[in-house]
Amino acid sequence: MPDPTLSVAPMMDRTDRHHRYFMRLVAPRTLLYTEMVTTGALLHGDVARHLAYNPEEHPVALQLGGSEPAELARCARLAEEWGYDEVNLNVGCPSDRVQNGRFGACLMAEPGLVAECVAAMREAVALPVTVKHRIGIDHQDDYAHLHAFVDRVAAAGCGTFIVHARKAWLQGLSPKENREKPPLRHEVVHRLKRDFPELTVITNGGLRSAEDMAEQLPHVDGVMIGRAAYERPWIMAEAERRFLGEHPALLSRRDVVERYMAYMEQELERGVRLQAMARHILGLFQGMPGARGWRRHISENAPRREAGVEVIREALAKVSSDAPKMAAVEVDG
Repeated sequence: MPDPTLSVAPMMDRTDRHHRYFMRLVAPRTLLYTEMVTTGALLHGDVARHLAYNPEEHPVALQLGGSEPAELARCARLAEEWGYDEVNLNVGCPSDRVQNGRFGACLMAEPGLVAECVAAMREAVALPVTVKHRIGIDHQDDYAHLHAFVDRVAAAGCGTFIVHARKAWLQGLSPKENREKPPLRHEVVHRLKRDFPELTVITNGGLRSAEDMAEQLPHVDGVMIGRAAYERPWIMAEAERRFLGEHPALLSRRDVVERYMAYMEQELERGVRLQAMARHILGLFQGMPGARGWRRHISENAPRREAGVEVIREALAKVSSDAPKMAAVEVDG
């Protein structure tokens, strides 16, 4: 089982294989998640396109979206065959498209079905099977509902629950609003951990800094960071130093860029466009002298069809020359 202390949340159109490679350079021990992949996409689409990754991404987990136990079992076997370290079931996404497919947050209303899905995956693979969910949905948002959900799913073999500490409104709010408007209630996740001490409980939602993480970790087994890790990736490097200790693989920001440029060159030769990789690194120097010039140069030049890594090197020249020293001490990126 991967170390649950730190993880980066699965984010659609964000946590693709390029982003995960970049984040592994920033944070060598943080658990990374794929974007959600639906069972239909795997069973009826291009498996390699969805599951291929660089070995350096480990530990890496595959998040699945689906609600048919047999299909999820088949996809879990694919995850195991492709060498993933964990398979996670999405029971938290509130989008209309996901609801229409009968998966995501709407499954919180069907704990028996979620338990069947988990049991089928557990029987199919030796991988850890985990569930990411909300603290509630619509008017089913009291603690008794959440407790009953976790109790039922844990009995089916799930030992790790990643809890977005907001309820989800399935009607009336967009996915973006569901990440922001319902109030955060991390204390509910803390209570869950107290009531289920034998389970691994990870809290997620609204954590923007190492200080925010430090407030949560005494009460839970881990923290999952979403948008903040994408917008200001260096907070994950600081988090590793603070909560996991120094590590020889921890790099300066400039070293991260140099390593990522080498990766970019390899991918460019395979036909990948620079913009597909460069978009993930815009926030690396957030809060440092030259950060605006870094972002602007990449944003204006990386989309060009013929753009190569020289765009990144030119952008790096716009960042203050004392960046390596600052990288080692700056907390919030």
